[in-house]
Amino acid sequence: MASPPPFTALDRPRIWLAELATCAGIGVVLGFIGPFGTFSNDILPVRIVYWTMVLLISGVVFGLALRWAWPRASRAGLRPWVWAPALVMIVTLVPAAASRVIAVGLWPGVDSSVGLLEWYGQALLVGGVYVLGYVLLRTREGPSDSPSGDAPEPNEHLNRDVLCLQMEDHYVRIHTVQGSALALMSLSQAIKRLDGIEGLQTHRSWWVARSAVIGVVEDGRNLRLSLVGGLTAPVSRARVSQLRAAGWI
Repeated sequence: MASPPPFTALDRPRIWLAELATCAGIGVVLGFIGPFGTFSNDILPVRIVYWTMVLLISGVVFGLALRWAWPRASRAGLRPWVWAPALVMIVTLVPAAASRVIAVGLWPGVDSSVGLLEWYGQALLVGGVYVLGYVLLRTREGPSDSPSGDAPEPNEHLNRDVLCLQMEDHYVRIHTVQGSALALMSLSQAIKRLDGIEGLQTHRSWWVARSAVIGVVEDGRNLRLSLVGGLTAPVSRARVSQLRAAGWI
């Protein structure tokens, strides 16, 4: 019944290899440049080893964090600029600690010359640039009308069995009576392909078929629609009046 999350494609070995190879390449460049005073710490090969290790650690840590956070934030309707800064500030603690251990091992006096707060600030700059580049790259890739190798053919699922559509990053999760599947397209593109199915968009990341609605759940000022199969769909406040006018709630 369950389909893989939208970032499954990014978990493929070749994607990880490309990302880490990029990190290693940047590490070599930083080894030549020697930022944050590392230029005077040691000879070029040692600087390259240090920065390559730091960038590889950052690539793994931030890669895992982004793959975990992005789909969940997308389901909550949050754009990257809302949650990414907090993610950078928290996750940076790991590469900051790792890089300090490596630096102290290579250059024993560095712990007394650079304080912890300053060290964290330097690591925060590296992490911020990494995440910014990652978000810009993944966002610019954008959705497509054609499915990827990891997504199912959309027209197989966009039929009268559709219960609802749920946006997950650049993908649409198509919930049907048989289960769910992912298609690489925007929500608006998926809605256009729903020929003759009565429904409404209840949230900027959700569309619901009228026939799938079996009830309304009120949680304070928040509304959710109960759907066939145990699903629930959020209702944004901006959509409440439209749903009431249509007799849904």
